[in-house]
Parts: sequence; structure tokens; C-alpha cells
Amino acid sequence: MDDIRSRKSKCTDKRKRTEWRKAMKYHYNKLVRDRIPEIIEEDGKQCFCEILSGDAYLEKLDEKLNEELAEYQESKSIEELADLLEVMHAVVSARGYSWEDLISIREKKRAERGGFDKHIFLIDVIQ
Repeated sequence: MDDIRSRKSKCTDKRKRTEWRKAMKYHYNKLVRDRIPEIIEEDGKQCFCEILSGDAYLEKLDEKLNEELAEYQESKSIEELADLLEVMHAVVSARGYSWEDLISIREKKRAERGGFDKHIFLIDVIQ
């Protein structure tokens, strides 16, 4: 498999760009899992990607988090929860935290404020 960065440069060949325009083209413009370009090429298709970093990567991670949450809310499937968890792992790492940090904070908040085991729905508070 070619390096992903070199795939991006393939679009500079004018003949290839013309062939690409004639082919069925789908625009995704979204963050994808690491093996997606490889899987696309194994299927006999061509894809163009770019490697993100810094703020651009964080912005697309946040978009991916929203996308996966919306997919879970629609399907309620455990597969979508797994996708959401995978993106959460990436966000935690990209923001310089560790998964252990996240779990520790979650456990501390649970000890102080409880979890959601009792299904409590707060309606009003009167002062």
C-alpha cells in the first residue's frame, strides 16, 4: 500500500484528474479510521486523503464525536456505542490526557455525585 501522503499527490497528474472526474466520485470530507484507505483500495477503488494535525485534527475529532453520537441516537446499537468509544479514545489522546485520567475522573464524580443507576429524572428545585 502506498503511503497516504503520496496518495494525495496523485491528483497533480492532469490525466489522472480527468479520469477521476469521469469516474463516480463521492465526497466524504470526514475523519475516518486508520485502515479505511487500505480497505477502499483493496476494493479496487482509489481514494485521496490528507493527514491532519493540530487544531484541524481536533476539530474533525469533535465533528466525528457528534457524528457517532447521532448515529447511536438513531440506531441505539452497541456497534455505534463502540464507535463512539473509539472516537473518545482518540479525543482523550489528542488532547493530551490518558484513558486512566478519564476513568479516574469518572470514578471520582461517581463517588461524589453517584451514577445513573437509580434512573432519577429531576423536574424542579424550589429555593
